[in-house]
Amino acid sequence: MADGNDSYIARIVENISDISARDWDGLIGDKNPFVSHAFLSALEETGCATEQTGWLPHHLIIQDETSKIIAASPLYIKSHSQGEYVFDHGWAHAWEQAGGNYYPKMQVSIPFSPVTGPRLLANKKNSIDSTKLSLIKALETVCLKLNLSSVHVTFSTENEWDLMGKSGWIQRLGRQYHWHNHNYSSFEDFLSELNSRKRKSIRRERRSIIDQGLIVKPYVGEDIRTTQWDSFYRFYVDTYDRKWGYPYLTREFFESIQERLGDSIVLMIAELDGLAVAGALNFCSTDTLYGRNWGCIKDFPFLHFETCYYQAIDFAIDNNLSRVEAGTQGPHKIQRGYEPVETYSAHFIPNNSFRDAVQNFCREEKREVEWEMLRTNELSPYKQKTT
Repeated sequence: MADGNDSYIARIVENISDISARDWDGLIGDKNPFVSHAFLSALEETGCATEQTGWLPHHLIIQDETSKIIAASPLYIKSHSQGEYVFDHGWAHAWEQAGGNYYPKMQVSIPFSPVTGPRLLANKKNSIDSTKLSLIKALETVCLKLNLSSVHVTFSTENEWDLMGKSGWIQRLGRQYHWHNHNYSSFEDFLSELNSRKRKSIRRERRSIIDQGLIVKPYVGEDIRTTQWDSFYRFYVDTYDRKWGYPYLTREFFESIQERLGDSIVLMIAELDGLAVAGALNFCSTDTLYGRNWGCIKDFPFLHFETCYYQAIDFAIDNNLSRVEAGTQGPHKIQRGYEPVETYSAHFIPNNSFRDAVQNFCREEKREVEWEMLRTNELSPYKQKTT
């Protein structure tokens, strides 16, 4: 199928366990842990990404004439817009008001994970862009065949975003805040690049943690104890209950990823008098630390910044990682050395009138994002460099 090559066959696989880890992971170029077979299968097998939770697995694969998988996309049929972090609730409301059915829709993403990474997975032995274009065409075909409203590919790479744009998809721009390691030898070395006022502010915040008697440490892979997972899950559920409602991830999921991903898991635990009071879950690739979930049982001044941002920077420097991706939202991250970066999503909408409305929305939103990027860059705490 696809691209006029009849030797290619596109198929839907409803459980990622029906695809071998070797076949799936062989398509991942940058070893991003979130796209891995281990992470996605943990979500399915521990009840997080299932039809019951509104994430029906519908993974798309493309096989060659020998039945070898040469491309794939982590695809879900969604009955809501929760856990995506590229917000389309307004689109859904407008389409429903016009008499259409926005749900179910197709979502190419990593459930509950606003992390940039490959979404159109392709074997390097093939012509990568050509194979990715075959995936794009296959996604369109599935959408039309199932008579669904739309396809959404979120937090893709820029290359994939460009390919989808060239294929006529609507492009959407977002932003996050990442910290970049400029070969720092220590946290103090990093602070030396900030202006004096921000250096003093960060030192004061870190000193406050010590003054409160709090101790924050990273635990990696098999060093994470069951009791620490118990504590972290309690923090996670309590924080979701207070702020967002229903927690997406099950208790079983956390130990499952520890078993499957090993040293890719980094858990920051904060203790007071030997009792765990807060925690932050991170994932690690060969060059990046990804901050994901945070929770606490009591609010302590600056503890969120210490556990999620400063400890992550410490860990990245100590382990020669290039950057820390601290997730969505949070302009407050700018003052702590995190810089705005663009994120990418693309959307296929067959209905012409609805497509035009969404296209106009995304054009306006893009201007706003670009303006915000310029404005936040002006707030950078880094010393002005002379050229």
